[in-house]
Amino acid sequence: MAEGPELMTERLLLRRWRESDRAPFAAMNADPAVMEHFVNPLTRADSDVFVDRMEAGFERDGFGLWALEVRETGDFIGFTGLSPVGFDAPFVPAVEIGWRLAHHAWGRGYAPEAARAALGFAFEKAGLTEVVSFTAPVNERSQSVMRKIGMHRDPDGDFDHPRVPEGHPIRRHVLWRIGVDDWRRA
Repeated sequence: MAEGPELMTERLLLRRWRESDRAPFAAMNADPAVMEHFVNPLTRADSDVFVDRMEAGFERDGFGLWALEVRETGDFIGFTGLSPVGFDAPFVPAVEIGWRLAHHAWGRGYAPEAARAALGFAFEKAGLTEVVSFTAPVNERSQSVMRKIGMHRDPDGDFDHPRVPEGHPIRRHVLWRIGVDDWRRA
């Protein structure tokens, strides 16, 4: 896999993906707790396709969903980063910030720490003027991260996710936003 922009925080390294990340990433994506707010857990094959898509995003956009590594131990714990929204919605075109961490890494402040670094890259290096995030309304953990990183809820932007089947309990999504001026004030 290629080299690209790495970001570092006090405790984390946000880096490009390695072959050695694939097995722990697949295990994470098969964990029902981690995938609670998704339609389905992912198979190993689906997880590998996702890694390939994330790597292609770096090549295409110059940024993407970075693999997350704990600096002290070198442990892979998930991903955090930026991705152009790949479906039609009223707020598109847009770049989304997202994260997914292994269950054992929850509750340690890693998601907001990594997300702040990704937002810094978005606004200071990639020249973006706004970043969005979205999730199912019941996903309070992700919405808590959104609050912690300075995003604000946009109730007028709430939408039915086109990649979630009609009638599915997580089809409805809430939209959060942060602009470059909000970022600079924070």
